[in-house]
Amino acid sequence: MKITSWNINSVRLRIDQVIRFLEEEKPDVLCLQEIKCMDEQFPAKAIVKAGYEHIAIAGQKSYHGVAIISRHPLTKINRRLYCGKEDARHISALVNDDIEIHNFYVPAGGDEADPVINEKFDHKLKFLTEMTQWSKTLKKKKAANRIMVGDLNIAPSPDDVWSHKQLLKVVSHTPIEVEMMEALIKAGEWTDVARALIPEPEKLFSWWSYRSKDWRASNRGRRLDHIWVSPALHEAATQKGRDAFTIHEAARSWTKPSDHAPISLTLHR
Repeated sequence: MKITSWNINSVRLRIDQVIRFLEEEKPDVLCLQEIKCMDEQFPAKAIVKAGYEHIAIAGQKSYHGVAIISRHPLTKINRRLYCGKEDARHISALVNDDIEIHNFYVPAGGDEADPVINEKFDHKLKFLTEMTQWSKTLKKKKAANRIMVGDLNIAPSPDDVWSHKQLLKVVSHTPIEVEMMEALIKAGEWTDVARALIPEPEKLFSWWSYRSKDWRASNRGRRLDHIWVSPALHEAATQKGRDAFTIHEAARSWTKPSDHAPISLTLHR
């Protein structure tokens, strides 16, 4: 089973890219973040026509929003609200009555890495705290086949950013965010698949700023997008080696692209 995660940065604006990706890469499941539309505005007809009949949506007008698109039946669809906000930042579903997928869009956190003066950064830290508390509850279900994907807006390791030294005080790579991500992984006993298969010091990026005119030449990227698996899926995710994980960089060069590239994991069971 091939699972893809992609911050699409407006699904209606980039529906042609979504369809192109589905036709070229043929994932079993595509998880989207930042769909930026209400449930009823989601371009479901085009996606169903492409062969993906099962769709779970948590939409929001103009902002945020997540969706799961699948070739296989989706059941037990659920969304969690975090920090007492109505933001559409999470949706989960059971795929084929077998694999539980959680799709997240973690708050970006604004520009200042100080929760006292920056409400957005404070929101991000509180969101991560609640995610960690939720992950702790999963330890009781070790046999569960569970995947967590999404734009988590944190590049955790020095080789997940173009310059560790220059980005230490930049939101997404600050020590407090990295520590909180480590705690989150530990709480849920997650495997960060990208780094399990492609260890450091190899650089891995999934996001490149729109501000760079030639993003590939400058290559000032960050690994903000993640796919993690529960202990029950560790072997399925890692037994085939690094080829099981892909960052689809080519999509970052498509016409009017998202600033994120899709990332994919192929499970072998």
